Amino acid sequence: MAQTWQRPVARFGPYVAAALLFLILPALLPTHLQSVWSRLVIFAIFAISLDIIFGYAGLISLGHSAFFGVGGYANALLLTKLGFESFWIVTPIALAITVAVAALFGLIALRVTRMYFLLITFALSQMLVAVVNTWRDVTGGAEGLFRIPHPDLGISIAWNSISLYYFACISLIVCFFLMMLVVKSPFGLSLQGIRESEPRMRAMGYNVWLHKYIAYIISALFAGVAGIVFTYHNTVISPWNLGLEMSALALLICILGGRGTLWGPLIGAVVITLIEYFSSIYLPARWPLVLGGSFVLCVALLPKGIAPYLQRLWNRLIYGSAKN
Repeated sequence: MAQTWQRPVARFGPYVAAALLFLILPALLPTHLQSVWSRLVIFAIFAISLDIIFGYAGLISLGHSAFFGVGGYANALLLTKLGFESFWIVTPIALAITVAVAALFGLIALRVTRMYFLLITFALSQMLVAVVNTWRDVTGGAEGLFRIPHPDLGISIAWNSISLYYFACISLIVCFFLMMLVVKSPFGLSLQGIRESEPRMRAMGYNVWLHKYIAYIISALFAGVAGIVFTYHNTVISPWNLGLEMSALALLICILGGRGTLWGPLIGAVVITLIEYFSSIYLPARWPLVLGGSFVLCVALLPKGIAPYLQRLWNRLIYGSAKN
């Protein structure tokens, strides 16, 4: 009897539990916590997008925030400067701009590997920060763009903290499903092979550079989605969203949650957001210290991140109970 249920429960149980948590819990929370949960969801999309190149292709980027910012700024400019209104028109244009920038940056960054790739991605994102700060008439400079309207979906919606949350949550579910299809496909398996041994994959006839280039663009596309949802939620975007801090935060979330899993960064986003929230209440001046200490503690005790250990515990509970 146990054999008929334990495998599907072990495989899909965590996803069902996470879906129920994200769909039900926020409706029971006060307004300010709904906004915190929305921020958590947006950063989860951002970190999961980074996991495609970091966890699966083995590319460590310090410039992933460039695509978060490009998507957000393109969306904001279309809405506030160019007079577009429809979500169904603005979003594809903003994502197309993000993909175009990623295609150009990929041609530059993927000419090198390892540490040099990290440094070039950092330099490219800082270049965008400089452009945004300098081009004040268009981007608002250091103050950024604000009063960004809520999404016009073509139907009447009373936008508030809970409706904005569910908008972000639906975006997360769709993006997660699409990214899961990518990493479970033959293309995703090839990326894992490249991560483990590029020379072996080349010897087998794979175009390693092209695989990494496509993964880089796909990763940027979903980072752009996170940036777009962020502008709708915060109604403001600034150069900070293109900078080093954002990229480092996404890397930290991936490492903390467990890279190469997709749902590991989701767990990392939950942990980081909760740590930040409680630190802002009890230790507002010690947030960097708390964050750094949490990261060191996690790396020391859980070097592969939180997700693999939770998966192992879950499987032990399911298969262990089946044996009893």
